[in-house]
Amino acid sequence: MSDHKSYCFCGVGGSGMMPLAVLLQKAEHHIVGSDRSYDQGKTPEKFQALKDSGIELFPQDGSAVTDNIDVLVVSSAIEDTIPDVKRAKELNIPILTRGKILAECFNAAEHKIAIAGTSGKSTVTGMVATMLAEMGEDPTVVNGGGIRNFQSDAADKFSGIRKGRDDLFVAEMDESDGSIAHYNPSIALLNNIALDHKTMKELEQLFGDYLGRATTAVIVNYDQPRVKSLCEMRSRSRIISYGIDDDFANLVALDLVPSAYGITFSLKAYGKIYPVTLNVPGRHNVENALAALAVCFAMGLDAGKAIASIEAFKGIHRRMEYIGTKNGISVIDDFAHNPDKISASLQTLKSFDGRLIVMFQPHGFGPLRMMRQELVNAFETYLGADDILLMPEAYYAGGTVDRSVTAKHLIDDLTAKDVQAHWFATREEIPSFLKDNAKEGDRIVIMGARDDTLHSFAHDVLGAF
Repeated sequence: MSDHKSYCFCGVGGSGMMPLAVLLQKAEHHIVGSDRSYDQGKTPEKFQALKDSGIELFPQDGSAVTDNIDVLVVSSAIEDTIPDVKRAKELNIPILTRGKILAECFNAAEHKIAIAGTSGKSTVTGMVATMLAEMGEDPTVVNGGGIRNFQSDAADKFSGIRKGRDDLFVAEMDESDGSIAHYNPSIALLNNIALDHKTMKELEQLFGDYLGRATTAVIVNYDQPRVKSLCEMRSRSRIISYGIDDDFANLVALDLVPSAYGITFSLKAYGKIYPVTLNVPGRHNVENALAALAVCFAMGLDAGKAIASIEAFKGIHRRMEYIGTKNGISVIDDFAHNPDKISASLQTLKSFDGRLIVMFQPHGFGPLRMMRQELVNAFETYLGADDILLMPEAYYAGGTVDRSVTAKHLIDDLTAKDVQAHWFATREEIPSFLKDNAKEGDRIVIMGARDDTLHSFAHDVLGAF
C-alpha cells in the first residue's frame, strides 16, 4: 500500500466496501465514493461518518469518476448499467472488485491470517483481532462486521477496520463473490461449509483451493465432516483442528456451561486444560473461540494470555446484539440470514425461557429462492408453538432479479406446518403488530443482512414500547 493512488468506490456504504475504503484512506490513498443509499437519504449518519473520515461523496450519476481516478472499485453486485461503471469504461479507467483490491493489500503482508466459512467468520475475525490487539501484536484488520472492542463510541461506523502493522494482516474472506480465490494466506482458517450464496460443489472447490494455498498452517473445525475431509484432501500445511464433539481434535471444548449473555468451558489443547469464560453466548461462540485460540497456537503465542484476551471480546455489531428492555420486552438485533446462522441463533435463544417474536427480513430474492426449503426447516425446527415469525418482503437493492419466490411463499410453507407465521407487504407495518401483540417476558429478535437500516429499525422497535 505504499504507492498512493486515487480510488473511487461505487457503493461505498456497503458492509464490505466501507471498511476497505476507510483502510485505504488511513493508508493515505485518495478516496472518493458514491452510493445509491446516499442519494436516497438512507442512513445519513453512516455517510456523514465517511465524510468526516475525509472521503468525498458524490451522487451515483458518474460525476465521481474523472480522469484523476486510478481505479474504480465495485462490489460483485454492481451492474454495467450503473453510471459510474459506464463513465469508467469511457475513460478507460481500470475497474476492480473490492475483493481484488483487499487481496492485494492482504497478500503484501508477511503474516497473513485469513478467516473463512459460510457462518461465524465475522465473529472469529473479531475474536482474533481482539486477541492480537490485547496481546500487543498490533494487527491490521478488515472485517465485514463492526468489532465492538474497537468502537470508540456507539456511533463508531468503522470498528470493522484497524490500521496496525503492515506485516500482520487479519481479514475475513468472502466466498459469496468468489473473491476468496485472490488471497494467499499464511494461516487459513475454515469454520464450516453450508448452503448460502453458492452450490455446495462450488463452495467445496473455492474452500479446497483456499486451504491448499496456506503456507504456514490451516485451522479447521473437525465437528464439520465436509471441512475435515476437504482439509485432509487439500491441505499441504500443518493442520490445527478444533471441535466440541471430536475428541481427537487438537483443541477441544469440554464442560460447557451456558448463561444468558455468556458461556464457560474447559479448553483441552495439546495435553493441557485451561478454563475459558466468554462474554458472548451460545455453543456456536465456543466453536468460534476455539478457532480464534487455534490462531494463537499457529503463531506460537502464549495460550494463557490469548485466553485472557479472548475473554475481553465484547462481540460483533448485529451478532445477537442486545438492544435493550422496556416494559419487560427485550429487543435483540441479529445478522442471521442463512439456515445455519438462523439455527445457531435460535438454538441459543431457546436455551432460555421466554417467547420469541422473530422478524426475519430475507436478504435477497436469489438466496430466498435457493434456500427456501432449508429456511423453512430451520424455523420449523427451532420455533416453539408460542413463538411468532414475522416476515416482510425480501430486501431489494435494485437491478434485475428473479422474483419468482417471495417471502409470502415461505410464510405459506410455514403456516402449512403450523408455525405462527405472518407476512407483511412492507416492514413499516410490523411495529404496530408488535405493539399490539408483544407482552412482558417476550424477546423480539430482528434478523437479516445486507440492509443497513435493520439496526436502526431494532432501536425504533424498542422505542415503540
